Amino acid sequence: MKTKELVIMALFAAIGAVLHSIMPPVLFGMKPDMMLVMMFMGILLFPRVQNVLMIGIVTGIISALTTSFPGGQLPNIIEKPVTAFLFLALALLVKKSVKTAAAAVITIVGTFISGVIFLALALLIVGLPGGFTALVLAVVLPAAALNAIAIIIMYPIVQTILKRSNMIETAK
Repeated sequence: MKTKELVIMALFAAIGAVLHSIMPPVLFGMKPDMMLVMMFMGILLFPRVQNVLMIGIVTGIISALTTSFPGGQLPNIIEKPVTAFLFLALALLVKKSVKTAAAAVITIVGTFISGVIFLALALLIVGLPGGFTALVLAVVLPAAALNAIAIIIMYPIVQTILKRSNMIETAK
């Protein structure tokens, strides 16, 4: 794990924390998880197992500290690393074509997986303030769309900046 990669992923986690903490709750205390966008960005740019483990754990802890969902701390800590590795698998499947469109599609799938895992864990651990399906429809699906839009906007910009600044060689 390179220091430059760690610094860039730490910046992604910090930006994700700010976005996560200022995002208002949508339904039953749940809010779209903008931290996922930054975690996904780190995975797309640095698709190595140790990087994915690190950013998954860090985003899980930060999400747990900033969650507005009642009892959502433990589900966040469990869900983020699991989602990170599932997203890595998706990213590796489309490895040769990680263009903005492919990044948006796997972001939608990754956000949906994240939301379903989080809600299932919350249901098992603390219970849900509303129905599972209602929360998926009202929170997870809009979050997936919002995250895809964010990736479409940010991913090419970050790629260009990292390529031009020669900060990393692994940016595709």
